[in-house]
Amino acid sequence: MAVRVGMVSLGCPKNQVDAEHMLYDLRREGFEIVQDAALADAVVINTCGFIESAKQEAIDTILEFCTLKQEGRIKAVICTGCLAERYREEVLKEIPELDAVIGIGSNGKLCEIIRQALESDESLTSFGEKSGLCLEGGRIISTQPFYAYLKIAEGCDNCCTYCAIPSIRGRFRSRKIEDITAEARWLADNGVTELVVVAQDTTRYGEDIYGKPSLAELLSELCRIDGLKWIRTLYAYPERITPELIDVIAKEEKLVKYLDIPLQHCNKEILRRMNRHGDGESLKALINRIREKIPGVTLRTTLITGFPGETEEQFEELCEFVNETRFDRLGCFAYSAEEGTPAASMDGQIPLKIRERRAEIIMEQQMFISDSLNEQMLGRTVEVVTEGYDRYAECWYGRSAADAPEIDGKIFFISDTGLNAGEYVKVHIDDTLDYDLIGTRV
Repeated sequence: MAVRVGMVSLGCPKNQVDAEHMLYDLRREGFEIVQDAALADAVVINTCGFIESAKQEAIDTILEFCTLKQEGRIKAVICTGCLAERYREEVLKEIPELDAVIGIGSNGKLCEIIRQALESDESLTSFGEKSGLCLEGGRIISTQPFYAYLKIAEGCDNCCTYCAIPSIRGRFRSRKIEDITAEARWLADNGVTELVVVAQDTTRYGEDIYGKPSLAELLSELCRIDGLKWIRTLYAYPERITPELIDVIAKEEKLVKYLDIPLQHCNKEILRRMNRHGDGESLKALINRIREKIPGVTLRTTLITGFPGETEEQFEELCEFVNETRFDRLGCFAYSAEEGTPAASMDGQIPLKIRERRAEIIMEQQMFISDSLNEQMLGRTVEVVTEGYDRYAECWYGRSAADAPEIDGKIFFISDTGLNAGEYVKVHIDDTLDYDLIGTRV
């Protein structure tokens, strides 16, 4: 009888792609993959270790399954992903109930380690080189079947002072265009119509292997693949958004007019302390240039409040920036002091309550902006990809090209006929509900 394995993947889409590679390896090696991890013989928890809240979620999830193990319902619990890579020995020391802790460079050994964990009473560890994380090979898609994430690079060289990713994931390394397009064709051949292009910094793509930023070239190649309808890009750093990239997004029909640009702040001094570039004026100029070249573009950003040394005046500058630029989508997070990062030892650490309150103020501002932007959608007809049926609301729901999966809002709509997930329909917008829209299928 095949060993049953369950996978719980936490954190970002990039981590989810790693989980999909591991699932493929497990199936290839004869393991039975179960949807409900609580019914498995062995559970693999693919953790996030980016900020404090993510670490706590990972620890809570590990403890939950260790409790099931103590109750005799499962036999082994294995931890991999960013938390395992970042804390290594500390994870097993703090949670000795774990059967194995695997760094990202040892993901390829997962099948072997699961077999050993089921046969041994000893806790196992395996930490290969970070560069040993395989970026190629088969995947079992864990998203809805009509969309998939496409990871084009791994690691990060930006070294923002608040971020632990370079120490967790290693140096930035791009995949070859031919390997990426081959994977995209396979996805399209298997029913994927929406690709979400991800990396820690998508706009750095190609610099390490082609000697120049090559995201525009890659996106043009992806647009030539039959079967793909929407291609969107996340995590575009502002200083690397080239005129060529803007032009290709404006020109190519398959590239949705959507760009995610994590700015983090607008004050020049705060950005300098973050080891980032630009200031409020240069960022406004970039945003205006994008909106001018790509009419109707949807812009998303993320911001950090309470970075060490942030004064009330600098925070007010950020508030004014948010009100003036009117991003279509915005997320704001209170600064999290992460061990081993330069920012964690900077002078001027701000109390948590102040950091959190500043983040709340930004999000309250954004709510008013979003309400205003949503009201402008009333009476319009938009194309929506159907995601499912909400039996409580008794209506269908989906997303427009202006909404990234798992991040942005939904469009809830009534349809006279049944629909399938992944079906694209036209919806007339009749009403708004917080960040969501309500409509009727045309």
